[in-house]
Amino acid sequence: MARIEAEVGTPKGGLLRWIDDRFPLSETMRYHITEYYASKNFNFWYVFGVLAMVVLVIQVVSGIFLTMNYKPSAAEAFASVEYIMRDVEMGWLIRYMHSTGASFFFIVVYLHMFRAMLYGSYKKPRELIWIIGMLIFFVLMAEGFAGYLLPWGQMSYWGAQVIISLFGAIPVIGDALVEYIRGDYSISDITLNRFFALHIIVLPLALIGLVFVHIVALHEVGSNNPDGVEIKEHKGPNGIPLDGVAFHPYHTSKDLVAIIIFLMFFSAVIFFAPEMGGYFLEHANFEPANMLATPEHIAPVWYFTPFYAVLRAVPDKLWGAILMGGAVLLPMFLPWLDRSRVNSIRYRGWLYKVALTLFTVSFVALGWLGMQPADRVFVLAARIFSVIYFAFFLLMPYYTSIDKTKPVPERVVYRA
Repeated sequence: MARIEAEVGTPKGGLLRWIDDRFPLSETMRYHITEYYASKNFNFWYVFGVLAMVVLVIQVVSGIFLTMNYKPSAAEAFASVEYIMRDVEMGWLIRYMHSTGASFFFIVVYLHMFRAMLYGSYKKPRELIWIIGMLIFFVLMAEGFAGYLLPWGQMSYWGAQVIISLFGAIPVIGDALVEYIRGDYSISDITLNRFFALHIIVLPLALIGLVFVHIVALHEVGSNNPDGVEIKEHKGPNGIPLDGVAFHPYHTSKDLVAIIIFLMFFSAVIFFAPEMGGYFLEHANFEPANMLATPEHIAPVWYFTPFYAVLRAVPDKLWGAILMGGAVLLPMFLPWLDRSRVNSIRYRGWLYKVALTLFTVSFVALGWLGMQPADRVFVLAARIFSVIYFAFFLLMPYYTSIDKTKPVPERVVYRA
């Protein structure tokens, strides 16, 4: 009996040993959390990655509960959403969590990408991390578009009609491709079923898988920092980076504060402004889809409008679709377009700072212009800002190579 008790030990220790003998739980926790050393000078820009994880969990959980009452049928989809909002206990809260979560997902992802552009997190040796991150962004856009169709409101129907019809501009195979995507000669019940399957099964699985690979790749090469200094190059006798601290508890405690603040803002929007003046939930989408009544102004939800503005800025449908696709794809090539000798904006010259500022202004302006009617003034402004947007990427090899940079310190600079 004594020998058996010695082998089992305490219930907690025995259970942990039992799991570790069959699954590397403790080793995984050490490698990715307690003994994963990250730079000690992280600032608030480094919280948006974990916030994206929080929103992903919110979206998955709220989506599961929504599917319990949603009916993917053209005849019943809109009514089922109204049923969730009015008759299902706390259904309105779940629906608003999901719709608000979609917008907040893109907010934190856009800020996460902007942080990478600030501190050169896409440069060597993190090119693969950036590519995987861009793939996550593409899947997220597809997930957002598929989910946008499901309420089967006026803007859902006509927004999908506009976007899907863009594939018809592709020479030779365009018409067949549009018909294949719709599954019919027009957007109908089968289209809704296809997008529902993509939204709840295919794309979430791809998104979760890519997030997992993204984190594994990040922990393999290590996180970047505001100085762009590789902390692995300066280690102590124990092999621990001199400028690094264990991710847990030092960074997890800071992330917890950020999560609490984020959830406060998130809850405030849900309870006081879930529609956000028509930006998160368009007013036209509270009307059932009607293929015989076109809305006065068709525009996608706000997180797609920068690219939609690029599309409308070009009079030719094919070239508009090509440039819109280019606007989405170009950021993936940042690791090879950026020829600067330094990573962080702290040590870059004024050329990159001006270029990044103009790019940010152009992106925000295109987002606003994409929501406006296609009037001559708005279209002209969209063309100007589209030129600035593309110039940031296409001219990057030139202005980053001649930009005057400051000396980079050998070790990180800690600012309390």
